[in-house]
Amino acid sequence: MAVLREIVVDCEHAPSLARFWAAVLDDYDVLPYDDAEVARLAALGLTPETDPTVAVGGPGPTLFFQQVPERKTVKNRVHLEVEAPDRAAEVERLLALGASVYAVRERWTTLLDPEGNEFCVADAG
Repeated sequence: MAVLREIVVDCEHAPSLARFWAAVLDDYDVLPYDDAEVARLAALGLTPETDPTVAVGGPGPTLFFQQVPERKTVKNRVHLEVEAPDRAAEVERLLALGASVYAVRERWTTLLDPEGNEFCVADAG
């Protein structure tokens, strides 16, 4: 039987989108770069700020952001949904991080992350 290891998100700029999602989710952070990884990136002419593949880890599956040349053009086929005890306050917090409101429903709000990917904030419970 398979086990979910990562959720991979194609994006335009992996480091900034990874930082956004690390700030969205409780107990998630951009995974640290050790000296060997920094050296590997440097050999490729890259830094952690220009790394085209960035991982965000936490208590659940790892979110893995990978840069791709094409832009998002249509609705996501898969989206993340988070829940919050105070949806309105959480939406305001996420707007301050760079999200934008796409639609407001009775029990959830659909937002767009800074690259236009849909995600939902639902009422807890």
